[in-house]
Amino acid sequence: MAKVAFLGLGVMGYPMAGHLKVKGGHEVTVYNRTTAKAEKWVAQFGGRHARTPREAAECQDFVMSCVGNDNDVREVTLGEHGAFKAVKAGAVFVDHTTASAEIARELHAAARTRGFDFIDAPVSGGQAGAENGVLSVMCGGDDAPFGRAEKIIAAYARACNLIGAPGSGQLAKMCNQICIAGTVQGLAEALHFAKRAGLDTEKLIATIPEIERKGAANPYTSLNGNMFTLLHQSSRVAIRLPIDKREEFLKKHKSKLFEAYGAVMEEYVAVPDSMLKNTKELQKYLAASYEYVRTLKPKPTKKKS
Repeated sequence: MAKVAFLGLGVMGYPMAGHLKVKGGHEVTVYNRTTAKAEKWVAQFGGRHARTPREAAECQDFVMSCVGNDNDVREVTLGEHGAFKAVKAGAVFVDHTTASAEIARELHAAARTRGFDFIDAPVSGGQAGAENGVLSVMCGGDDAPFGRAEKIIAAYARACNLIGAPGSGQLAKMCNQICIAGTVQGLAEALHFAKRAGLDTEKLIATIPEIERKGAANPYTSLNGNMFTLLHQSSRVAIRLPIDKREEFLKKHKSKLFEAYGAVMEEYVAVPDSMLKNTKELQKYLAASYEYVRTLKPKPTKKKS
């Protein structure tokens, strides 16, 4: 059993911290910007919650974090009440945030000067992967601290690998996202082909995900020819709309901007489950989505001087 702090109890961090307590059997202290969320976690799993990242990190063997972006990572580590001010010598700080390789290298260097180690360790698998404890973790850092941290991470991961030097975990996550983008592009072509071939696209949309899910070929399926995206990993659906249709949709259907892997996709709106049964209404917005996407043009590339 180790003494572990977990900073950030969002849709990913909340269950990850829970696995540390239940499956890992560790002594866990949590911190979250919204105190009520931390109190809820303690009521559910036990352990204790701290008022600041610094307080949470005191006397811990490992400090894990999973927050929003570079600024959030910097705040919980180097901010006024940041954890780096209290992490003890010889401890390991593991950051699961999907952030930049630059912040990972910066924090690795800062940790070394303070006598402890830092591992950048973004995850893939989505909310369902976190809840089921089957995340894939891509790490960057040094061998010895990774070897120690891997045993702790095992509580919520089915795969955890050291990719290379500091920042390599974040670069590997970028590779993962490129693969996702490629999948979206390929499926966009497939749906466009289907429309040109005269296929019933509604039946196609209903069929391909079943093939993917039952065949376990992918943890997610995206049909993006008219920017219709199915993310079965988290059972979320989104469409891309021009701003006037977007605002109309958000208000009319009491929806919100779509969020994936911690990043808000500002041109996409989340489709409520109830609307999926109203195919005529959904088809209207899909048509608007398709027409909007046809108007988009790639940004011009800058010529090298």
